[in-house]
Amino acid sequence: MARITIIETGQVPQKYRERHGSFPDMFERMVRAEDPTATVDIVSIPNGDALPDPRNLEAVLITGAAAGVYDGLDWIAPLEDFVRTAYANRTPMVGVCFGHQLIAQALGGTVRKSEKGWGIGRHVYQVLPDNGVIDDEAVAIACSHQDQVMEPPNDALTILSSDFTPYAGLLYANGATLTLQPHPEFDVEFAQVCCELRIGKAPEDVVATARESLAQPMDHAKLGGAITRFLARRSTSSS
Repeated sequence: MARITIIETGQVPQKYRERHGSFPDMFERMVRAEDPTATVDIVSIPNGDALPDPRNLEAVLITGAAAGVYDGLDWIAPLEDFVRTAYANRTPMVGVCFGHQLIAQALGGTVRKSEKGWGIGRHVYQVLPDNGVIDDEAVAIACSHQDQVMEPPNDALTILSSDFTPYAGLLYANGATLTLQPHPEFDVEFAQVCCELRIGKAPEDVVATARESLAQPMDHAKLGGAITRFLARRSTSSS
């Protein structure tokens, strides 16, 4: 049975939270769809929770956030230290969107706003063959971001990529760290909310195309299952 500690780094806007839940709620639903026996603990940075020692955790999942990893907020550097400790300890760790970018930055990569603008709606990512985590040739997943990993750390292997997001999924050399730019925890309805939130920020045609794209088939369940199995590797191997 996996025990996963979710580090909440950002919050769903209040007006949407009652219907869709928090980001940890979304990840918990994703995890339990694959493993109903999983135990989930939540550490909320926005609520002032202290970061635990990752050496005492079975698995870690770092959520998305509206913040940029380069914003210099007072909790960014401690979270980077947390990531480096978890990485050295080979604690199973997954980062999504902001978490993907934060882990890359903490381990020597470069993150910034992309000149390509907003990535929203359903994007299709090519999968590196025989990567050991994701089996498909390609996956279609909702995304919502401007920032991107521009240069991954030296010990990160790119396993998901697209023309828009070349470094969309990274598998690290310690064998215990996986990060993803898109959002397998989102359902289609919340992905539509993310498109609505970009009205007036992203070009109208980008928003319209993104909203239409969400009617097409998605691979969230497949990728969510792969993430859950990845996080359970240590508890599975030690049982």
